[in-house]
Amino acid sequence: MSAHRYAVSTTWTGNTGSGTSGYRDYRRDVTIRVEGKPEILASADRPFRGDPARWNPEDMLLAALSECHLLSYLHACTTRGVVVTGYVDDAEGSMVLEGSAGRFERVILRPRVTVAEASMIDEASAAHHDAHAWCFIANSVNFPVEVEPEIAAG
Repeated sequence: MSAHRYAVSTTWTGNTGSGTSGYRDYRRDVTIRVEGKPEILASADRPFRGDPARWNPEDMLLAALSECHLLSYLHACTTRGVVVTGYVDDAEGSMVLEGSAGRFERVILRPRVTVAEASMIDEASAAHHDAHAWCFIANSVNFPVEVEPEIAAG
């Protein structure tokens, strides 16, 4: 087994002068930093008093699942001899609130894949199974991540 470490610095930047003296007295603004990469300006989602112009944790979780599947899929296609020429995923997630806590119920990835030749479509379809099994992020969550791909030759 091999282990990999990741480090992130998350800084709250939403102090409006009185800290968290009241629920409405502070912004949910956050700056996320990883050494050598552009900063991400983040916040809570709008229903939780956040800034809708910034990334929120729910957006980032969905993006991580979508990108992880994409990268795993490209690898799977390479090993299967499939030439991918285009890939767009319109992913969706649903979250439920239970009292003051929430959790994701499921995520659906909807990749639209273009392959070089029609003869590659069957292998391209099978590669989604490989990608799903290999995706580090999907293997780390406790809710279903479904994949509903469309594949065409272009």
